[in-house]
Amino acid sequence: MDKRGNLCAASLFGSFAKVGAFTFGGGIAMLPVIEREVVEHRQWLSTEEFVDVLAIAQSGPGAIAINTAILTGHKLLGLKGVAAATAGVVAPSFFVILVIAALLPHAGQSPILNGFFMGVRPAVVALIAAAAIKLGQKILVDKFSIALAGITLLVSLLLNPHPAVLIPIAALIGLGRFFYLQKGEEGSRR
Repeated sequence: MDKRGNLCAASLFGSFAKVGAFTFGGGIAMLPVIEREVVEHRQWLSTEEFVDVLAIAQSGPGAIAINTAILTGHKLLGLKGVAAATAGVVAPSFFVILVIAALLPHAGQSPILNGFFMGVRPAVVALIAAAAIKLGQKILVDKFSIALAGITLLVSLLLNPHPAVLIPIAALIGLGRFFYLQKGEEGSRR
C-alpha cells in the first residue's frame, strides 16, 4: 500500500510544523527540509512530484515555503491538507516572531543577539546554496535546462529583474521548446 494511504491531517500538520520550527532562514532555506520530510522520510511525494510542486510554488505570488505547503497539502489531502500543511508551516514561525517582537525592544543592541545573527546569517546562505545545488542536480539534466538556468542567472545578476518577469519568460521558452520538439516529432512520423 502507498505511504499516502495512512496519511491524516494531523501527521501532515506535524511534519510541516517540524519544518517550520527547525528551519532558520525561511523560504528557500526550508526547501531541502521540506523535501527531506515529504520525499525522503515520509515518501508522500516522488522527487519528480516535488520538483513540479516547487516550480508552481515559485511561479506564484507569496512565500515559497507556504506555497509549497499549500500545494503539497492539496495534492495529498485536498482542502483539509491545505489547511493542515499551511497551519503547520506557519504556526512555529508566528509564535517565535511574536516572542521576539515582545522581547526585542528590551534586548536593544545586545552583543549576544548580534553574535547570534553573525552565526545565523552565513548558515542561511549555506542552506540556500545547498538547496540550489540539490535541486539543480535534479532539474538541470540536459543542455537546454543548463543553458536556460545559466542565462537566467546571468540576466538576474546583471539586470536584477523581478522574478515575476523571469519566470514567465522562462516558462514561455519552455513551452516554445515543447512545441518545437512536438512539431519535429510529427514531421519525422510523416
